[in-house]
Amino acid sequence: MKLENLNEEHCAHRKSHHPEHVKKDLITRLNRIEGQIRGIKGMIERDVYCDDVITQIAATQSALNSVAKILLEGHIKGCVVDRLAEGDSGIIDELVVTIQKLMRK
Repeated sequence: MKLENLNEEHCAHRKSHHPEHVKKDLITRLNRIEGQIRGIKGMIERDVYCDDVITQIAATQSALNSVAKILLEGHIKGCVVDRLAEGDSGIIDELVVTIQKLMRK
């Protein structure tokens, strides 16, 4: 069985445990990103100059990267540390796959 399939099965039984203030921050950031996406769509509909649209896309990608960094930090400091303490060294392989996904740009 592929590692990714194993992770998907394993993920179905897990949940993240972010502090409430972190969840609120992430939701705020994602709401802002959602607005940026709607703005980009509107720019396309209004035939805004391509360079301006690309600039907004770059800003949106940067905002998504910030969300990913916050999640990754919490994952490493929480989930990864906890699972290593439980003797689950498989978390390292999962973490490598996760980092590879983030680097696929």
